Amino acid sequence: MNWLAKALRRFTVKDLILISAMAALGIAVKTVITPLIHLISAPLLIPGGALAGGLYMMWLLMAVGLTGKRGAATFVGLVQAILVTLIGVSGSHGLLSLLSYTLPGLAVDSCLWLMRHRICCLPCAFIAGILANISGTLAVNLIFFRLPALPLLFSILIAVFSGGLGGVLAWHLLQALKRFSITASEEY
Repeated sequence: MNWLAKALRRFTVKDLILISAMAALGIAVKTVITPLIHLISAPLLIPGGALAGGLYMMWLLMAVGLTGKRGAATFVGLVQAILVTLIGVSGSHGLLSLLSYTLPGLAVDSCLWLMRHRICCLPCAFIAGILANISGTLAVNLIFFRLPALPLLFSILIAVFSGGLGGVLAWHLLQALKRFSITASEEY
């Protein structure tokens, strides 16, 4: 647990509050949107998360954009995994939630680290949203669905579209928040 304490020291109390808020918003959005998305995805035999994932993954990107710190997306995913496991809301995969919720956060943080970005421009937000949703779609497929190649490819293509859209939405929300002087610190 020493690694966790060391990782958490990088974040201020404000950062941790923002991370917790983004995790809670992600779960709240998911519980509202999931039943609606299943009306569309179930007849198409595709996982609903691939279709709506951009709206879930958007909150990972928002945490990075608001804190400006590496690891924020991973912590959002981890907090979401713990919450859905403990309170049993829709989208809980039991202990496997640690994988299915944290992996997209790791994908976002890794992508942004490699690109040396932090949701500072539309292209990095778009790419990070895509990678988050693809990783979430693949994780859920591995855990539950184990779709054959063609339906899996179709799900990934939908995940690309939805994740990219979530990235664009996150970037535009962050731009709107900047007008109210709610911005990230300069450290990354």
